[in-house]
Amino acid sequence: MKKIIETSEAPSAVGPYSQAVEINGMLFISGQVPLDPGTGSIMEGGIREQTERVMISIGKILETAGYEFEDVVKSTCLLSDMANFKAMNEVYAKYYPENQPARAAFAVKELPFGVLVEIETIAAK
Repeated sequence: MKKIIETSEAPSAVGPYSQAVEINGMLFISGQVPLDPGTGSIMEGGIREQTERVMISIGKILETAGYEFEDVVKSTCLLSDMANFKAMNEVYAKYYPENQPARAAFAVKELPFGVLVEIETIAAK
């Protein structure tokens, strides 16, 4: 049975979707953008700061659902500019020191709110 996962420690959904959905031992986390969960404002700073905020939000959603970064099997990283790939990757790598998940990363024309990065995540137990 499908279970909706929600935490106030990550940005609220800004549309008709859930922060995450768990079903059959799998957790599907919607794309997270660097919004402050308390204020809803865009994280100040560049790609490093924005990626850190996104990864913190993913961590809080994983924790709320009873998962860890070690349970992540797939990530999709969307960037506003591939010139930010290296810096994003350096921050991202801190969260996956070993047994890294499968991943895709690519640039898109535009991201919500003009942010620099959005990351969606799938975890499994």
